[in-house]
Amino acid sequence: MRPGAAASRGGGTSRGVGEERALTSVAAGDAYDGKPSGQVSGQPSGKPSGVEEPTDLPRLWHVTLSVSGGEAPLKEVRRGLEQLAHDHPFLLTSRYATDHAEIRYWEEARDLHDAAAVALRLWGEHRQSAKLPPWEIVGLEVIDRETYHQRIAEGYGPLPATPVGVHPF
Repeated sequence: MRPGAAASRGGGTSRGVGEERALTSVAAGDAYDGKPSGQVSGQPSGKPSGVEEPTDLPRLWHVTLSVSGGEAPLKEVRRGLEQLAHDHPFLLTSRYATDHAEIRYWEEARDLHDAAAVALRLWGEHRQSAKLPPWEIVGLEVIDRETYHQRIAEGYGPLPATPVGVHPF
């Protein structure tokens, strides 16, 4: 086995030098539109009319994650959130106090479920690397881009994420 490679889960033997593994085809599924890459809409595709575009393309979701727990020194909370923002530049803004914090960012995901799943893992997965406090997630809001902009235009909903960065409440 080459250095850094994981052992096979199936317990099978590794391939010898020069051996190739067989590839298997997988059907595209119902969401695939069948158009060759770069084909312009309206051009004949060989598909019957009425075939819909894929519905599982990634979309942008605005995420607000709230965490809370026992008190921690403000400097440590700030440093942890700054490290998280450095490690993941997609973070828009973080607000914090000694016993709670709120993180806001944009997530690209296929659907709300996927965006929420990523958000729910964010704090726990980065608790060690960013030295974040051992707080629990107490709130999560995930809204699509259109809803976010509609809320802003109507004057309600989360305030625009300005100033960007890590700030005390």
